[in-house]
Amino acid sequence: MRPTLAPYPATRLRRTRATPQIRALVRQNTLTVDDFIWPVFVRAGDGIMEPVPSMPGVFRRSVDKVVEAAREAADLGINAICLFPYTGIEDRTEDCAGAWDPDNNTNRAIRAIKAAVPNIAVMTDVALDTYNINGHDGFVEDGEIVNDRSVEALVKMALAQADAGADIIGPSDMMDGRIGAMRAAFEAAGHQNVMILSYAAKYASAFYGPFRDAVGASAALTGDKNTYQMDPGNADEAMRLIERDLAEGADMIMVKPGLPYLDICRRARDTFGAPTFAYQVSGEYAMIQAAAQNGWIDGDRVMMESLTAFKRAGCDGILTYFAPAAARLLAKG
Repeated sequence: MRPTLAPYPATRLRRTRATPQIRALVRQNTLTVDDFIWPVFVRAGDGIMEPVPSMPGVFRRSVDKVVEAAREAADLGINAICLFPYTGIEDRTEDCAGAWDPDNNTNRAIRAIKAAVPNIAVMTDVALDTYNINGHDGFVEDGEIVNDRSVEALVKMALAQADAGADIIGPSDMMDGRIGAMRAAFEAAGHQNVMILSYAAKYASAFYGPFRDAVGASAALTGDKNTYQMDPGNADEAMRLIERDLAEGADMIMVKPGLPYLDICRRARDTFGAPTFAYQVSGEYAMIQAAAQNGWIDGDRVMMESLTAFKRAGCDGILTYFAPAAARLLAKG
């Protein structure tokens, strides 16, 4: 006997979209304030909040203002803040010695945040570009960005940040072998609990332009970064890099940029199962802000939609300049 078929259509998927309550009940990916790391730019001086023109709503802050930002983050429920130093061209050198100066702006900010807001996690950036007269993430010799000498300097930079009290070190330089070298140095120095969030798959992207303005690297950069950052056409290579960095002692991995590389985020999460983060970089942020300011998009809705995309792609967390604004919207419910 043939079964009786239900009237067409038997499956009406719109039933599960009918009300806000039902949509929430079946939602597969949910964005929370726990997903955010807030990148903040630190500069010299006191009482300074200097706008970054290419990043509306983003500032270069003196250390005292960075501490205020950390308090703001903690009040909003944001668990981590990431520090990036602004260095003027006049303060950059060939030897990049400012990178591991215990009293540079980043290390002063780490200590100040830990004294004032001890419960927030402090992440740092490890790369020579913000201290290098050439604007590169490693030393330049005869036009070549050299690897091993750069790694030695990066280890000194990372140790200085760990000594200052950083919880999470973020090597963004893409030099080969730096994760293993940093992990060995941390173990030897008694920093066994300092975490490494490796920028394992960082692409040579055009989306970094506003960031380079924010840290003062645009005027310094000579040439491009194609010999050490990844080719945007490659995906398998990203998996090899992530596998290597995890084997060398990385606790977490980063994909950068974010939205143009969601396929890499998903593949990394599915392949390795390690904590996976993405950086919604300056160009992504600036495009959304510019379109919103021109009235072309609903800025808040696009912001939240873009952040949710990272969760859908398998990310455990997101570095985003939208962190405070998104946290406030989430708090409204």
